[in-house]
Amino acid sequence: MGAGHDHGGAASRAADQHRGRLWAAFGLLAALMLVEAVTALLTGSLALLSDAGHMFTDVLGIGMALAAITAARRAVGDPQRTFGLYRLEVLAALANAVLLSGVAVYVLIEAVSRLDDPPEVTAGPVLVVAVAGLLANIVAFALLRSGARDNINMRGAYLEVLGDLLGSVGVIVAAVVIATTQWWWADPLVAVGIGLFILPRTWRLGRAAVRILVQAAPEHLDVPAVRSRLCAVPGVSDVHDLHVWTLTSGMEVASAHLTIDPDAEVGTVLTAARSALTEEFHIEHATLQVEPGTSPGGCGPTTW
Repeated sequence: MGAGHDHGGAASRAADQHRGRLWAAFGLLAALMLVEAVTALLTGSLALLSDAGHMFTDVLGIGMALAAITAARRAVGDPQRTFGLYRLEVLAALANAVLLSGVAVYVLIEAVSRLDDPPEVTAGPVLVVAVAGLLANIVAFALLRSGARDNINMRGAYLEVLGDLLGSVGVIVAAVVIATTQWWWADPLVAVGIGLFILPRTWRLGRAAVRILVQAAPEHLDVPAVRSRLCAVPGVSDVHDLHVWTLTSGMEVASAHLTIDPDAEVGTVLTAARSALTEEFHIEHATLQVEPGTSPGGCGPTTW
């Protein structure tokens, strides 16, 4: 016997909201990325080029996020995809982390190589484009911030935009320093700072995505506490084969076998167990198998 809860409707509505914000950020950042890249090549600014590179990963990452959300939505109702394609959002977040880490490492290597003999940089155009980039990133940051709290895919895009926003600030500082003092080292040093700032955040994002993909229990959930709570449900004498994992951001899933007392009422036990999981652990999709305590041998052993 089992109990479950369909979570697809709420997830679909949230996906629609995320998609609209992603499209707006995508268009804005794509236009600014082209302007920054052209200006960086014309002026020789590595700091601006690194910012354009990060913005490119933003555009590509947001594109992947959009593709993942669209594919996940289209898979709803497919009888062969019983959990939909929500994991595509996690894969997009992981790809974002790998991509942004690669860009950051490249910029760090290039910046260090320039420290011995930094080239001259035309500060005026760099400053103008960096200010425009800052404004665009502020708008994109505001669009993505709310969704980043509960969706790992949006969090990946949000972190990239955050890195670019701070990168734009760094480029502005470098351009002002160069224009006023002719201290050419400001450009590669700012590029180093941008890379060092963003790397730890992308690694944390990648780690969170990998935890979901390997079906580890959510970090904020204490699995022994979940087991103890289920054991405390009236009528339950034992809990085994308990599994808790994350399908995608905001969708925690659990399954468990409950051994119940001979005189326990199955429906009452299932309702109480589901309520405990939902109200105390925010697990809204649970599949619970009930086994009478008098059943000979209970459930058989698994081979995995």
